[in-house]
Amino acid sequence: MTNPEVAILMLSLFIVLVLLGFPIAFTLLAMGVGFGYYAYYQAGSIETIADAFNNQIFYLLNQNTYSVMENDILVAIPLFLFMGYVVERANIVNRLFFSVQLAARNLPGSMAIAALITCAIFSTASGIVGAVVTLMGLLAFPAMAAANYRKDFAAGVICAGGTLGILIPPSIMLIVYAAIAELSPLRLYAAAVFPGLMLAGFYILYVITRAMLNPAIAPKPKMEDVPPTAQIYWQLLTSVVPLTVLIALVLGSILGGLATPAEAAAMGALGGLVLAVLYGALTWQKVKESVFLTAKSTAMVCWLFVGSWTFA
Repeated sequence: MTNPEVAILMLSLFIVLVLLGFPIAFTLLAMGVGFGYYAYYQAGSIETIADAFNNQIFYLLNQNTYSVMENDILVAIPLFLFMGYVVERANIVNRLFFSVQLAARNLPGSMAIAALITCAIFSTASGIVGAVVTLMGLLAFPAMAAANYRKDFAAGVICAGGTLGILIPPSIMLIVYAAIAELSPLRLYAAAVFPGLMLAGFYILYVITRAMLNPAIAPKPKMEDVPPTAQIYWQLLTSVVPLTVLIALVLGSILGGLATPAEAAAMGALGGLVLAVLYGALTWQKVKESVFLTAKSTAMVCWLFVGSWTFA
């Protein structure tokens, strides 16, 4: 076979295996090793069993794995993830969503707007898409369904808001891209802030326009369900301000050049724990869950890193 045929076969087989449900990271790794072994194979070089492992692909795999382990930029990934999971487990996002929903009650599609704002804020605390979509799917979607929002509209809002985590700093994807492309994470963060916020703003504008043109897809809340104004402002103050201040300090220290992403992520993780303590929601069980989820997500990202490099 010629090289173009091998490349097409490799890509086609990868797509088929992913569609069959195999993990992407290990599929990339297996495909890279398998086809790499073919690429580096020399006819007549295998005489014993030991010679079968004397292939350059194994050296390449070892080097790729080691380069991921020693990359200082990637240290920020588990720290940002831990901050996001602590904030999630401490039910801070729940408070944020319902307080923003009450504050925006007079706007068309107020609950969808609250979901988008919560997605944008929580994206800056977690840095990944999966956690945002999962949490908002469990939190905001049932609330919107109970308020007689059209289900396809509610699902679209959550999916659109969940994608903000890949763009708004501190995005884990930007950290990975910075490591692969050997670019400065600071420059990527500075370049992504405005587009991310602009995208969130356009989503909100779209929701308001759709709700004005077709009020049936996003009914307004009943007035008897709205608490007093003073209570709304207090909930908004105690839920939005602390998390926003934490995120502003973390991103501000990075963009201002006062700290590296890893240093800022460490302070953000500590700040997340402090917030959980202040809200009275920090328990040993929640800390263990946050650590476990952080280790699981970090392993996924790093193995994707190794697999993609080997595949490439």
